[in-house]
Amino acid sequence: MKIKPEAILFDMDGVLVDSVDAWLASLNIALSQFNHEKITRDEFIENYWGHDLHDTLDIIGVDQKAVKVCNGAYEKNLNKVKLYPNVKSTLHKLNGYKKGIITNTPKYQTHRILEKFDLNKYFDTVVTSDDVRHAKPDPEIVFKACKLLEVKPGGTIVVGDTKSDIEAGKAAGCTIIGMNIKADYTIRKMSELSEIFETIKHSQ
Repeated sequence: MKIKPEAILFDMDGVLVDSVDAWLASLNIALSQFNHEKITRDEFIENYWGHDLHDTLDIIGVDQKAVKVCNGAYEKNLNKVKLYPNVKSTLHKLNGYKKGIITNTPKYQTHRILEKFDLNKYFDTVVTSDDVRHAKPDPEIVFKACKLLEVKPGGTIVVGDTKSDIEAGKAAGCTIIGMNIKADYTIRKMSELSEIFETIKHSQ
């Protein structure tokens, strides 16, 4: 069944790019500097993936000063971030829709990734954890993106890969497409996304 939303909001990490190894390496550098044992990849994905970094450190029990260390280390691990297959071609097929990014990744790191893979041109707005008081799973980031795009949440699709994405989108009243996670619609890879939406002509 084809759908035609007012706008599509994408989570970035885990949807557009694979950044698990980059964030894990950066977090473990920060944990080591604050005399905390490193965490495994499985533990990171199961317990912390998709969370705001501040929340992650609170859960682990490490001083918030580690945020600066982790973000600085991420710059050195940027080479570990990989673009998922068919991301650009899919975004190009969705040219007729208003599109935005809603990510718990800080603003600087977000724009470094978008620049690295030349993704800025596909999006009308980018909202990060630095732009809101409460990151996902709070719906604030969704509401802000919808306001910037001048669309209603009820007519907006959120594409995400974590429970935080789904909770934020649902709380805002959006329809959710889950990337390898149960949602209103579930897909396994980016190329399946364009099959869900009606093809529309670009307004320009």
